[in-house]
Amino acid sequence: MMATATPDAPLISMAPGQHVLATAAQQQLIAQAVVEIAATADLHPSVTIVHNILTEGVEYMSQRGLRLLQISLPALRALGAEYYRRFFNPVDAQDYVPRIYEMLQSADPTQVVSFFQQVRTTENPEYTWYFSTTRVLLRDAESIPLLLITTASPVDPLHHVTHKVRRVLEENTFLRQHAPRFASLTRREREVLRLLALGHTAPQIGAELFLATQTVETHRRNLRHKLQAESQFELGQYARAFDLI
Repeated sequence: MMATATPDAPLISMAPGQHVLATAAQQQLIAQAVVEIAATADLHPSVTIVHNILTEGVEYMSQRGLRLLQISLPALRALGAEYYRRFFNPVDAQDYVPRIYEMLQSADPTQVVSFFQQVRTTENPEYTWYFSTTRVLLRDAESIPLLLITTASPVDPLHHVTHKVRRVLEENTFLRQHAPRFASLTRREREVLRLLALGHTAPQIGAELFLATQTVETHRRNLRHKLQAESQFELGQYARAFDLI
């Protein structure tokens, strides 16, 4: 279903600098492309969405998606950029939006971007994981991208893979959000963090790193201060996310 929102910017333009009204020729191309997609979209098991890059809104969505959101296509179009803010978790966009930017700049018409994202539908007020794939659907005669097409399928919450995917994605989100804090650690602090996460005591860490126990305790205090970690569990989160263990 694809969102382009981020915490820092409510909406990231899919084509910076191209917030212009479509020309008559572009409008004709867009209308024709939508008709062609709509002819078969409802036969597919996934939700099909066509994004208008110029308006940053949705140009078309298959009936399955409209039912999930409990909205009509005209109302969805009228939402414009609010569509992304209303239905998507903005944190996920930090991962896939840069890759979509790269795709828009590529001359390869077969390039696609695949990603997991959290969607909040009216059927379920909580976020639900979807697996989405998007590519450029339409460019004009000057190769300006006009439309993106995305197919989105819900990840079965009862399947064991879903839980594994969720853990990986949550860890990836943690990594992005806390990278600056982790980068402030010295090499020695990272060594101490790894051993703490493995459950070693201060005397054990001191013996392994040839440090006094008091020095290890000082490193532990510094780690908690730098990482703003209040528990052993939080220290372990850093060690796992940054591949120390």
